[in-house]
Amino acid sequence: MSVFAAIGIIALLIFVHELGHFAAARLQGIRANRFSIGFGPVLWKYQGPETEYALRAIPLGGYVGFPDDDPDGDIPKDDPDLLRNRPLGDRAIVISAGVIANLIFAYAVLVLQFAALGVPNGIAYQAGVVVPQVLSVDNPAGRAGLKAGDIVLQVGDRPLGPDPASVQTLMDTIRQSPDRPLTLTVTRRDQPLTLTVTPEAGDDGIGRIGVQLAPNGDPVYRRPTGPGEVLTLAARQFETMVRDTAGGFLTLVTRFQETAPQLSGPVKIVEWGANIAQSNASRLFPFTALISINLAVINILPLPALDGGQLAFLLVEWLRGGKPLPQALQENVMQTGIVLLLGLGIFLIVRDTAQLEWVQQLLNN
Repeated sequence: MSVFAAIGIIALLIFVHELGHFAAARLQGIRANRFSIGFGPVLWKYQGPETEYALRAIPLGGYVGFPDDDPDGDIPKDDPDLLRNRPLGDRAIVISAGVIANLIFAYAVLVLQFAALGVPNGIAYQAGVVVPQVLSVDNPAGRAGLKAGDIVLQVGDRPLGPDPASVQTLMDTIRQSPDRPLTLTVTRRDQPLTLTVTPEAGDDGIGRIGVQLAPNGDPVYRRPTGPGEVLTLAARQFETMVRDTAGGFLTLVTRFQETAPQLSGPVKIVEWGANIAQSNASRLFPFTALISINLAVINILPLPALDGGQLAFLLVEWLRGGKPLPQALQENVMQTGIVLLLGLGIFLIVRDTAQLEWVQQLLNN
């Protein structure tokens, strides 16, 4: 059920994004003839007075269709309610509305988090160090069998107590043990395990195993003093998430060779969401907000087939004094972008699927 919860969250965020485009068009009186969530075979379809609404089998995307270039349509080409016949500002609002909707939704989720759960008021620490993520099945941690969600209780003969300093203790031990096996005492879903991991020495001679580490503890909450505190805290967390997400994409561009292996696709996102739903459902609030912000930032990038790419075309049109680029050129660029994005998406899906625990077990049998 945790997997379905994660898939449901992604589908909801896609719906919010496409609803932003659709609502921005309708509120301006612009014609929209299709509203689809998902790709592939149609599971449900309804034909409204002007728009066909559809739910498709693969909930990893969606689109709002406009009748501008429908060869079978009976709408005159000079109809003022066609998207392409509207002023630049109207079109820019429609194109950017999906990104805006995702950002607004992320903030609303954070407001709901603080209103429903309360305000964090410290952490109740427990013994051990949590492993939120193993970066690759091919790094030392992955080869040793360490999994996301594991709790490391002991390294060698040194226990890791209920203290945030235990994270630093484990990190220091790993860094000081390049190419030397370490015995980890681990719990996984309340089952004890003993794993042996050998840190790899980097160019600087420091040992690394390729994981993220976090203190083992659950936040303690208090009731908010009022709506003002809820809105303020949500705004602070929203700002931090946006800044960190944008910074992450900037790092991906400037240090691509180092960070590209950490790029994750929808399968990995679903896996993270499922792990969160299984371990602590309350953490789905920040997870949902973070993925919504990521969806907004990705779509605003000036790449073909994304909202940012279409906004780039509008910018060029504005710089040319209202004269758009030739339609054939725009279509060729967009089609090339779609092929590249689909190729990247398929690669990430295949790679991340191959790294799933049950797939690894199947391949090793």
